[in-house]
Amino acid sequence: MDIDAPILFFLSALGVFNGFLLSFYLLFFRKKNRLPNYFLGLLILMLSIRIGKSVYMVFNEDRVLLYLQIGLSACFLIGVMLYYYIKSQLENSKKVPISWKLHIAGLLCFIVVLGMIYPYEVYPELWRSYSARFIYAVWGIYLVLSGYMIRSSILKIFKKGQAFTTQELWLLLVYTSTLLIFIAYNIGMYRWYITGALTFSFALYGIIFFLLLKKNRAILFQDPPAKYKAKKIETSEADEIVHQLEVIMKEKELFMNPDMKLKDLAKEVQISSHKLSQLLNDNLGKSFNHYINEYRVEKAKALLKEENPYTLEAIGFEAGFSSKSSFYSIFKRITGMTPSEFKE
Repeated sequence: MDIDAPILFFLSALGVFNGFLLSFYLLFFRKKNRLPNYFLGLLILMLSIRIGKSVYMVFNEDRVLLYLQIGLSACFLIGVMLYYYIKSQLENSKKVPISWKLHIAGLLCFIVVLGMIYPYEVYPELWRSYSARFIYAVWGIYLVLSGYMIRSSILKIFKKGQAFTTQELWLLLVYTSTLLIFIAYNIGMYRWYITGALTFSFALYGIIFFLLLKKNRAILFQDPPAKYKAKKIETSEADEIVHQLEVIMKEKELFMNPDMKLKDLAKEVQISSHKLSQLLNDNLGKSFNHYINEYRVEKAKALLKEENPYTLEAIGFEAGFSSKSSFYSIFKRITGMTPSEFKE
């Protein structure tokens, strides 16, 4: 036996063992469990079964084909569990809607019936070729749908100066881990099959490390405090405030003041700073700085289009930016080009 084999078996099998422990804890042993935690437990359970199948297949010569069928069947449900975990976490869902139940039940019935009509033991080539490709395609589709739900967090990765919330970091970690395992398995089909199991092990350790911090666990595994839920701004009120903000920003051009603060704008619309911040984040998906800088960039673009004697630096100051460097970096971040490129 190759000397690397025992090490690879230990690392991959340990990941499977820890995966089962974590999934069982989330599903059965955690007190005051939330709906997202159940979906997370199911996601890790499906991954653990799938990875367990890989370890069994690589390190066991006497294979029971039923185990391989169970592993691929679990793989079929990984994507949908990821999708509903992210959705339930973002929406802070309390109950599973009927549509979710029907969706999951439909996928479960399909893979079970397929396995009964065309069992792996009788149709091994079917499972190794067409069924496996279909299963991975379904996983990939749900990865795309899940990524779309957290697209704003993904885009933050490519923007400088964007802060992440704990939930955003966590969902990115879970999503990226699942994506890497998916990629590892698709590559491993042609090269090194155990790659997926090793990727799962290391991804799981990253997840566990993230959860070691008590603050992270409190934010991710508990409902938001009731005092914050009660303060959610109604849609009609939010639309009215947003319209008021637009009128004030266009008429008074408050953004031209480089020292403009959140409390100053809140005072203009006669609401608290906390409520304004909540409105910008929840309803517009923007921080206060990003909201103000968008107006500054629009002002700068208008000045750049005009025939005037201003230098680029002067235009930046005129639009409300506090320095040349901030003007250039923020302008490029929002428009995708530098001020000079835009002017040309």
